Order: sequence, then C-alpha cells, then structure tokens
Amino acid sequence: MKGVLVILDGMGDLPNKQLGDKTPLEAANTPNLDFLATRGEMGYMDPVRPGFVPESDEAIVSIFGNELISSTRGQLEARGTDLKLTRGDLALRVNFATIDSWKKGNIDDRRSGRTLTTEEADILAQAINNRVKLPVKFVFEPTIQHRAVLVFRGGFSDNISGNDLTYVEGKNKVHNKVIPCKPQDDEENSQYTANVVNEFLEKAYEILDKHPINEERRRKGLLPANYLLLRGAGIEVPKLKLYKKWMSANYMPLEIGFARTCGMKNFAFDYPKLKGLDSYKNLWDGLKKACKFSIKAIKKNHKNFDYAYIHIKETDLPGHDNKPAEKKLMLEYIDKTFIKFLRKFAPPNKVKVVVTADHSTPCKLKAHSADPVPVLLYNDSVIKEKQFSEKEARKGTLGRIEGKELLRKVGFVR
Repeated sequence: MKGVLVILDGMGDLPNKQLGDKTPLEAANTPNLDFLATRGEMGYMDPVRPGFVPESDEAIVSIFGNELISSTRGQLEARGTDLKLTRGDLALRVNFATIDSWKKGNIDDRRSGRTLTTEEADILAQAINNRVKLPVKFVFEPTIQHRAVLVFRGGFSDNISGNDLTYVEGKNKVHNKVIPCKPQDDEENSQYTANVVNEFLEKAYEILDKHPINEERRRKGLLPANYLLLRGAGIEVPKLKLYKKWMSANYMPLEIGFARTCGMKNFAFDYPKLKGLDSYKNLWDGLKKACKFSIKAIKKNHKNFDYAYIHIKETDLPGHDNKPAEKKLMLEYIDKTFIKFLRKFAPPNKVKVVVTADHSTPCKLKAHSADPVPVLLYNDSVIKEKQFSEKEARKGTLGRIEGKELLRKVGFVR
C-alpha cells in the first residue's frame, strides 16, 4: 500500500467560547495526529471551491477529481444499499423529520430529535410501503438512524427540487420551512415527477402523523417522525472516475455508494442499531466500531491495494448539534485508536497518510460552512514543530488548494 486517505466528516470548525476560543481540533489532545504533522506537510482546502458550502457528496465527488454534475446524492445513497436500480429510477435521500402540521409546514426538527430507533424506523417504513397508494411503484428503505432512501420505479425526471427550503435557497442559512417539490424546467415529465413526489409526501404524512409509533412518541414527550425531507434527486448512474486499485472502509450509505460507483473494493460493517433514546451513545458505539474495523481492514488488505479511503462520519454530528466538547472528545478518541495505528503502520511500510475533512461544520452555526478545512500529509519528511489544527494548517507548505487538486498534490494520482 502506498497511501491512506482519511476523511473526518465535518472536522473543520471555528473558534468556540466553550473551548476557550479554540476549535475542537485545536483544543483536542491529539499526539498521534501531531506526530504525523511534524513529519509531513500541512495546508488547507476548499473541498469544492472558495465560498462554496458543500454537502458530503459534493465534497467527496470533488476531492476524487469529478465535476459536481457527475453525481447526485440520491443515486449514491441508493447505491450504498441493497436496492437494485435501473435507468430511469428516481432516487432521493430522505430524512425522517418533524413538522408542526401539514398546513403550516414548520420544521420542528430535521432528524426527529435523533431519537428514532432502528425498530421504529423499520415499522414506519413498512407502513409507508404498504399503505401509500400511488399509480407508480416505489420503494422506501430506512438506512441508519433518521436516514432513508426513496426510489420511484420507472421513467422519471430528476430535474426537481427537494422540499427543504434550506437546500433549495442555500445551505449557509437554515430555513425551518418545507415547500412542495417543484420542476426546474418546462418539461412535462418534470412537472409530472414533482406531482407524484408531492402526492407521495402528503399521503406519507397522513400515515406517519397518526401512526401508533408516533402517538406513543408524543406520549413520551418525544418528537414524532411525521414527515419526510427529500433531496438529491437522481436518475442516472453517476459518471465518476474509477479507482480500481483502491480499497475503502466505509459504512454509511453515501460513502458505500460512492466507493462502489468508483470501482473501489468496499469493506463495511453493520452499524449498531439505535435501541434507546441516547443517540450519542449510539454514535459512540458506531465510532468505536468504525475505528476498530478500519484498522482491521487495512491490516488484512494493505498488500492487495495501492490506496485506502477511510471516511469516519461521527465527527460531523456534534457540529450540527452545537456540541463542541463532544466533537473534541471524538477527535481525541480517533487519535488514540485509529490514528495511533497509522502512526505505527505508516513509517515501516513507507505509506503516506492524508488526513482532512469533507467540509467544515462549525458548532456555533449548527450547519456546514464554506470555511476551508485543514489538510495533513504525512510523508516522513524532516521533523518540524507543528500541531494539526485549522490555525497551523493555514501556515503550511501545501498552501491553499481546491478539493479537485488534493490527490494530485499529495501524490496519490498522477
């Protein structure tokens, strides 16, 4: 193996008063990341381009050298499941969410409080699949926590908007209002597709809002999962550059779908089921399993592949929830487990290590931002005194780069 690319989802942040005006990465005790940084180079990266607020799919598509028009979120999410897609099937990324009522359409929570258990999601999905009646075939598939995938079978248009105003008008400002899906051209099929999706949403709401699962959640003082937020419509197989000499250890549908579409050999594990109300216990269970699994996957397969792509999701969630201390703790855990392994593995095997993020998720914004993310390249160079952080990365010799330049800049592609 020649190199390992580690993407810590949403790692980038801004100074936070709760951490003494430091970012979670600056405040974290990360001796192993610092070890790699002192024997390498640092820089900072706009995952797509300066001023652009990326979603994870847009960032990883760009980092691996593709144009954004090459991909859609829905298609990649669906290809990360066991659903079979044929050309013309319309795939969308879905969140179970909470709204106050169909008439008002105010979003109370985009993730139903992060307390929707795996069992509850499965039961609600079964109700949707069995009881929503449309003139077309569809499949609704829950994935992990509040996430799901929706596929309409047949010849549809993907030139429609989602129903969350935040993703329609711009991701740098949160809008707590739902809107109908709308056609984005004058084609008859686009209008038809939007009509079908909106009909589905209304019927799904009627079933979800009155479902015994949600009635019981209300009695417990929990937010009902009574609405579905959709985005990332796609009908075509994303045309992405191939990386057949790469392995990946990814466990979330988006990253699995991306790796498969790129021709990588993906190694995955079953994410722990959310059984109780403590979503962060579930996240920590997932993080621990992800670090352990990534180590095992590299140990077992490093002789069979040139490069590895490891994407760790959990660091993004504390940013969305304004939990800087939690984000700091997660970074420290990754450092003392997975990064500690890479510190021992990389030097004797002459393996380069790149650690970066797909985007910044500043805790105080509770959303993604256009702030560049730090980049670390371990290449066993002359020892320098550095700490891996946003502030130090801006002084690094790699300078400021765009996502599409990263793999070439660090020598992972020619």
